[in-house]
Amino acid sequence: MSSNNKVTSEEALAYHLEPKPGKYEITASKPMTTQRDLSLAYSPGVAVPCEAIAANPECAYDYTTKGNMVAVISNGTAVLGLGNLGALASKPVMEGKSVLFKRFADVNSIDLELDTEDADEFINAVKLMGPSFGGINLEDIKAPECFIIEQRLKEIMDIPVFHDDQHGTAVICAAGLINALHISGKKIEDCRIVLNGAGAAGIACIELLKSMGARHENCIVCDTKGVIYQGRTEGMNQWKSAHAVTTELRSLEEAMEGADVFLGVSAKGAVTPEMVAGMAKDPVIFAMANPDPEITPEEAHAVREDAIVATGRSDYPNQVNNVLGFPYLFRGALDIHARAINDEMKIACANALAELAREDVPDEVDMAYGRKLAFGRDYIIPTPFDPRLIYTIPTAVAQAGMDTGVARRPIIDMAGYEASLKERMDPTASILRGIHARAKAAQARMVFAEGDDPRVLRAAVNYQRSGLGQAVVIGRDEDVAEKLTRAGLSDAIAEIEVTNAAKTEYLSDYKSFLYKRLQRNGFDRGDIHRLAARDRHVFASLMLAHGHADGMVTGATRKSANVLKLINHVFDATAETGSVGITAVLHNGRIVLIGDTLVHEWPEPEDLANIAESGAAVARALGLEPRVAFVSFSTFGYPDTERSHKMHLAPGVLEQRGVDFEFEGEMTVDVAMNMQAMAQYPFSRLTAPANVLVMPARHSASISVKLMQEMADATVIGPILTGIDKPIQLCSTVATANDILNMAILAANQVGK
Repeated sequence: MSSNNKVTSEEALAYHLEPKPGKYEITASKPMTTQRDLSLAYSPGVAVPCEAIAANPECAYDYTTKGNMVAVISNGTAVLGLGNLGALASKPVMEGKSVLFKRFADVNSIDLELDTEDADEFINAVKLMGPSFGGINLEDIKAPECFIIEQRLKEIMDIPVFHDDQHGTAVICAAGLINALHISGKKIEDCRIVLNGAGAAGIACIELLKSMGARHENCIVCDTKGVIYQGRTEGMNQWKSAHAVTTELRSLEEAMEGADVFLGVSAKGAVTPEMVAGMAKDPVIFAMANPDPEITPEEAHAVREDAIVATGRSDYPNQVNNVLGFPYLFRGALDIHARAINDEMKIACANALAELAREDVPDEVDMAYGRKLAFGRDYIIPTPFDPRLIYTIPTAVAQAGMDTGVARRPIIDMAGYEASLKERMDPTASILRGIHARAKAAQARMVFAEGDDPRVLRAAVNYQRSGLGQAVVIGRDEDVAEKLTRAGLSDAIAEIEVTNAAKTEYLSDYKSFLYKRLQRNGFDRGDIHRLAARDRHVFASLMLAHGHADGMVTGATRKSANVLKLINHVFDATAETGSVGITAVLHNGRIVLIGDTLVHEWPEPEDLANIAESGAAVARALGLEPRVAFVSFSTFGYPDTERSHKMHLAPGVLEQRGVDFEFEGEMTVDVAMNMQAMAQYPFSRLTAPANVLVMPARHSASISVKLMQEMADATVIGPILTGIDKPIQLCSTVATANDILNMAILAANQVGK
């Protein structure tokens, strides 16, 4: 199985460059607007917590970010599989690691790159920064210095120090092995285990497995010079020597004969099919070399159908992915103010991951991966996007830390702690994953109407390369090729399909269809030819109407109202025919749908009810349970004015229709979205904050969306056009390539519905 997600150098650089350099920014969590705010934040107010911390250092966890702050630190001597690139070149990786901490476990993190290869200098620098952080994540440091650095820092610091390249891999490997042995009915103490690769990750893997019960004499460690045996002197160090065994075996091939388990953190092709054929019944093969495993699952299964295979690759089942471990290990450790992350906490993490994989998989996870997942040989490790990870793994880690005495502040109410972890989840992330998964399953042929715009071309290329379906661009071949080349995407010319409106074989059919629709609306045959052969919005609509495409994205180069008029030459996309524009606004982990932002200029109560039903349908398509609020400047009749009265009447229309979702109104936005404000009205039918806001008019809807976008830097998706026979989505003229791609994904979600 090969990956569909081809990433070019140009795309990777653009991702890191736009719209701002880097992958994260720091924002204040307290108000900083008034003079009083500044007096509290800095002088003189800040003196009070300073004195409290001086009197009791534990107060730093209460009055500063220390308790939820991890430093990701590297010197760049072993960057990914790229080698010694140096401290500065490692920064993109460290920024990425910091982002993963925040994304998966809501742990604040900052990256620090130390420009030294001297272990003592590195150790001293990290030690001196210790008061700033609740934990230290070491990353991409070459062996053997990584062993020295981590061990020494663990001894001299009173916060967790964790080298993820070692222990992150070890924990996930252990979790997978627990389940692989569960399936094969073997016990770890009885297994013959062969490890190939005696670097940082390999040594950590074998040490953790031994602490879980694997017997020293049953574990054979190999490196590039063969088996590490008692008495060997060539290429040895103290960490390898600790795992030397008394054996006559000298090569990996000899060691693999009759082995139950193979662990590989070495190099592509290190394991041959013949080696796999000689292993014991139900062999477990963790070929974790990246980017290419020691042996592929296809090669292993060709000789041993009973093999249980895991790799480090996301495009194969059973991915050994560190992101399943380090965010949650630190989450649990930080929440008990741990002095260290010990073996018991790592084993607890591995056991919790293994147990989670044996439970029923939520539908949203199946949807995100486009297939039904169930515990078995191809599913022994949970997926990184399982929403249960955030509240199952940290609780196990925290409990183990408390049981082993490394907790400064034990958690008394574990049920309450688990509930608080659930609240840290970002619901928008799972919603967006579901949208992507459904689009990928649809494999829609998507028309990008404006092939003369570089943003549209980048979106089309991303759509194609993300494995979402076939991208079709409307434009002239030479013009598209020139713009792709200028954007650094010349290799995409052969991938996407370019259609020239003037040269298509279907032009005659398209013109006949269009003439029948418009001949009584003042259009002659010359007008029809110009529309069909020269206007890309009309031509793309004609392709869609004739089944030559599954969906359509346009609007990046012209105002949406003008584009909608052109689309209406081919389709019926008006207020009278039931079309509605719903815009999704995502901000601070919340998603709100706002309508109508596109079609209805001044909706009446019946129209408002239609907008509400369309908004509820979009909400459910996104995986949300709709709660609709008809919003105004008045709440439940006060003040009662002509402009608010229609919002007062609209809920009555929905009552008569007997809809199956919550709705309420009219109400101000704060009442609709803030449960404390809503509590003033105990008769309200909403059981939680509204997530669908029906606005009094198009202008108020548009103003609200754009204000959120500009003032709060909210992510805006839409308007999502509903009520048309075919999937058509309109972008804004200020849309980025990613915005356009999102609209294509939304269109793909509507295919077949």
